[in-house]
Amino acid sequence: MPETFTATAPAGDARILIVGAGLAGLFLALRLAPRKCTIISPAPLGQAASSAWAQGGLAAALDPKDSPEQHADDTVAAGAGLVNPAIARLIAEEGPARVRDLIALGVPFDRTPDGKLALSLEAAHSRPRVARVAGDLAGKAIMGALTAAVRASSHIELIEHAKAVGLLQDTNGQIAGAILKDRRGRISTFTSPETVLCTGGSGGLFRVTTNPPQARGDALALAYGAGAVIADPEFVQFHPTAMDVGLDPSPLATEALRGEGANLIGADGESFMTRYHPKAELAPRDEVARAIHTEIAAGRKVYLDTRDAIGDKIKDHFPTVFAACMAAGIDPRIAPIPVAPAMHYHMGGILADIWGRSILNGLSVCGECASTGAHGANRLASNSLLEAVVMAARIADRLCDSDIKPAKESAGDVPADLPDEALQTLREDMAAKCGVVRDATNLSSLIESIDRLEAEHGPARALVAARLIASNALAREESRGGHFRSDYQDTLQTATRTYARLHAPDLEPAK
Repeated sequence: MPETFTATAPAGDARILIVGAGLAGLFLALRLAPRKCTIISPAPLGQAASSAWAQGGLAAALDPKDSPEQHADDTVAAGAGLVNPAIARLIAEEGPARVRDLIALGVPFDRTPDGKLALSLEAAHSRPRVARVAGDLAGKAIMGALTAAVRASSHIELIEHAKAVGLLQDTNGQIAGAILKDRRGRISTFTSPETVLCTGGSGGLFRVTTNPPQARGDALALAYGAGAVIADPEFVQFHPTAMDVGLDPSPLATEALRGEGANLIGADGESFMTRYHPKAELAPRDEVARAIHTEIAAGRKVYLDTRDAIGDKIKDHFPTVFAACMAAGIDPRIAPIPVAPAMHYHMGGILADIWGRSILNGLSVCGECASTGAHGANRLASNSLLEAVVMAARIADRLCDSDIKPAKESAGDVPADLPDEALQTLREDMAAKCGVVRDATNLSSLIESIDRLEAEHGPARALVAARLIASNALAREESRGGHFRSDYQDTLQTATRTYARLHAPDLEPAK
């Protein structure tokens, strides 16, 4: 059974609590200055965050020939009917200013010989608009710059080697902070008038993923248990070209390789993508992922061939990919890279409004764990870092001068962690039964497996998050974006979002 903890807020407690230390959390903390805030990081700052692993870059309409309108239109088109056009436009309009903020913080985006930002083309974008660093080091470079700035900021307190395992609430349901566990298993409480969840995604729930293993949907489980609305959790994006080299997590062969002309081929050396989509390698991610899944399911290995299009330049232009290949015993200059789809990004999450507010007083959400309506059923490439900084800035601007006070008395529950053996069973089942292609039989079997694990181990956060994904995937009897049902292959004429709510169904979701 979950254990209950209580807390009393000290007088004058006005520090903002930021749970998570990826791009969203760090940018938010810096933007809050001079307001005091505390960042909770499960690892040393800059480590164990998906943001640092991002190879693509940050999409924004930075070219004079581009426009926020075109960027927003591409975002809406990629989202398969479920993107909120107003949110897409807001993020596209505010994106260029946030890129300039990152440049001011020292992020060394690639430049052309005449000093302009070098912008790359990625799948489903109508124009080159992805700002990159050293080809595939954008995430690492952005996080490096932000980490240095955070460590130098006097208004930011860091608590490293700790994670949130519960939320504190008062008797009215207001979120009043979090329950923390350190690396020695010791429990403590942290009260705050505003808690912001920036904990990343859910890839660690799947056996094959490009995410850090700690990314197991904790924020979804915590917020759902407290009564927040979870929106569209069934929409999971599988990156089509994770390296199929037997590693966990799987190294990523960035989308930009295909943007530079790399081809997907079979063991016979023949290209196959034109059989699946007229845009071939530059089709939307879900289409490419399903094509590769279909080839592999038919017993045909799939490779990404960079030899002709990129050749020797891969070493300098894509150093992360090159290093991962060489570590796996593959020289991409002379041999193609074996690839397979892997869980990469969670489009669903905790429902948030245009200012990052959940429906629970005292709880905001930002980044991959949030669902703002920006990504719909299928995220446009490199929009994730963009959404993180745009929404982090909006949350900071809302909270910076706000006169909010914490609840004096609060309490929260902490369920037991899922043992590793059970977690690996869950990950195998999620990958096999809730992957690139889904059907009712496998999804029902998965939910039964989750039931058995919960009966044995209790409502662990990983099980709660997995159930949200699986149950909504079973309920959505159509194929749309990243959600493909082999037993319901058509897309319904009317696009509707799905919502999951544990408590207080009389409250309306945020608009």
